[in-house]
Amino acid sequence: MASVNSATGPSSPSNSKSTLQDGLLLAPGELPVQAGFTLRGGGVSEGPCASLNLALHVDDNPAAVHENRRRLVEQAGLAEAPRWLRQVHGTRVVHGDAVQPDLTEADAVWSDRPGQVCAVLIADCVPVLLADRSGRCVAAVHAGWRGLAAGIIPQTIATLPAPAAALIAHIGPCIGRDAYQVGPEVIQQIARAGVEPVCQPSAPTSTTVPAAASAGDRAVDRAPDRSPRFQLDLAATAHAILLKAGVGQVSTEDRCTCSDPSRFFSYRRDGITGRFAAYVACRG
Repeated sequence: MASVNSATGPSSPSNSKSTLQDGLLLAPGELPVQAGFTLRGGGVSEGPCASLNLALHVDDNPAAVHENRRRLVEQAGLAEAPRWLRQVHGTRVVHGDAVQPDLTEADAVWSDRPGQVCAVLIADCVPVLLADRSGRCVAAVHAGWRGLAAGIIPQTIATLPAPAAALIAHIGPCIGRDAYQVGPEVIQQIARAGVEPVCQPSAPTSTTVPAAASAGDRAVDRAPDRSPRFQLDLAATAHAILLKAGVGQVSTEDRCTCSDPSRFFSYRRDGITGRFAAYVACRG
């Protein structure tokens, strides 16, 4: 069976961790809607995508992916299959009605249709789930450092038919600060975009990481590099962006995908790997 992290119920503190129960990763219950994050167990994919890989664009058997997606719908009790996007680290936000599954290029999807499922695929980047307090509109956002710098989160908030103060946001599992070392050029690009990166200096090492095209680019061995490097906290940066945008309530999952291979896929850790999902649906 699919392993799913579901978020429903009353409010919780700003930073809180989910609990494991009956094979599910149960999230704090801020969102008044169906919402959650899948884990990597409980599917049929093999090799580096074992086992609940939900992405068709990675090195996996399409038949296995479709079976995994079917299991997600069944296990999570969804009314329909998620509206899967072709994610490109951009700022396009689309309504679920406009999504052609796996073809529509966007990095956020929203809906005000009861039962319609918005989803993004993750393997280190930041998943953000949004809902208004009435549960009448929802959104799922995918953001690596480029997406955060480009403004995918404010763009999504501006698209929703609800004031920011009425929104609740939950930041899902992503690569943690200690596992995500970047060069000064990444920090500078984020800052130049008007976003204040949450980071701290790291000691120079012989294993360096180039400016990443996504949150999950792998480390590449090079000669010792004495240039300054930083540990970038993507979740904390996203949290700050949400608060600055006026979102009424924000919580963070506080789980590192890179440091937990038994539960999460991580591109930076493994290179060839699967993707887990963050999903959210309006109440029927």
